[in-house]
Amino acid sequence: MKVTQKEVDKTLALLAKTSLRIAELTNGMEDSVLQAKPDKQSWSVNDILAHLRSCSDLWTHSMYAMLAENQPVFSDIDERKWARVTGYAVVAFSESFQVLSLQRRNLLRVLEALPFEAWERSAIIFERKHTVFTQARRLVKHETEHLEQIKSLLE
Repeated sequence: MKVTQKEVDKTLALLAKTSLRIAELTNGMEDSVLQAKPDKQSWSVNDILAHLRSCSDLWTHSMYAMLAENQPVFSDIDERKWARVTGYAVVAFSESFQVLSLQRRNLLRVLEALPFEAWERSAIIFERKHTVFTQARRLVKHETEHLEQIKSLLE
């Protein structure tokens, strides 16, 4: 699939909305609400944010690597293992949110400055070819699903 400028612009806009949407959904919420789990198998809003942070860490790193190296190769990128290693789920929501927001501003600064052809730079991730664009689009799709999950938990 050939990427278009329209798709790049849409992806950038959606990446920029993640932090805003989380802020809107959680504005004025007590930590106890953000930590609450509907049941033992479910995630709290804070758990979801921890998961979003771990995915963002790894997928952002892969995009930066694609821009810095010629077709880097990554083994399996396991976001859940990364979340356990980093312990993001025990970090206060407000702190995690600040870190995610700053990380996103930095990613957007880099991506917005890219020449169009750089969106096609690639890497091999778990034996499949991914580009900067497909990783950014993957991040948007993933975050959109979890934003809906947060919305449902807080309704």
